[in-house]
Amino acid sequence: MMKELLKKNKVSLIIIVIYASLMVVQRDTAFLALSNSTYYLIEMAQILPVIFMLTVAIDVLIPKDWIVKRLGEKSGLGGAVLALAFGSLSAGPIYAAFPIAKTLHKKGASIGNVVVILSAWAVIKVPMLANEAKFLGTDFMAVRWVLTVVCIFVIGLIMEKRRIKIEDDEVQDKQVITVKQAYCIGCTACEKGMPEVFGMKDGKAYVIQPEIKMENLDEQAKKQLMSMAKKCPPKAIEING
Repeated sequence: MMKELLKKNKVSLIIIVIYASLMVVQRDTAFLALSNSTYYLIEMAQILPVIFMLTVAIDVLIPKDWIVKRLGEKSGLGGAVLALAFGSLSAGPIYAAFPIAKTLHKKGASIGNVVVILSAWAVIKVPMLANEAKFLGTDFMAVRWVLTVVCIFVIGLIMEKRRIKIEDDEVQDKQVITVKQAYCIGCTACEKGMPEVFGMKDGKAYVIQPEIKMENLDEQAKKQLMSMAKKCPPKAIEING
């Protein structure tokens, strides 16, 4: 039990050890570090409650199919532009973006668009651009913005392609029926239609027996399964064989 507790809190323990070491070796530096840490902890305590309220609002008020359509894997360039705008018009430090990004991804936003949101939030927020233009000039800001946006889109595309490759490598040839978790909106239609094949877990559909093969199903079950895949609202059911 103690070993498990230490494993879960190893980062906190490392920080405590570092602070304790600084107290012995460089007391002034340790006090300065504690002062800065206290400042950021107070800032986080003020900002994070608002962010958590926003994530709850996104989770409750915005339908999954809306996010899948506009920020999902098939949203294309329009989705990337929307993600860029969302990140650029945001406010607050970058750590405030992580809970929101997690919520959007859970509801169907693609990895690529999540990367675009986080990157835009970090380096091309509108308030940041205004200050950049003020101190470094409009021309510098404009050129830097264009180059940064291009890099953000490229990184988002690379991350998305990498994710797709990993998922493809993980899918075994025998697993011919799959449910794309990023697309699923939890409508339960497949579970109700074919409970012997599909189930629900954490608000998402999944294949109860991943090793099931089409050849093991009778003709009626095959037709029902094909029909189920076509009727799936977000087209989350995929049949590979």
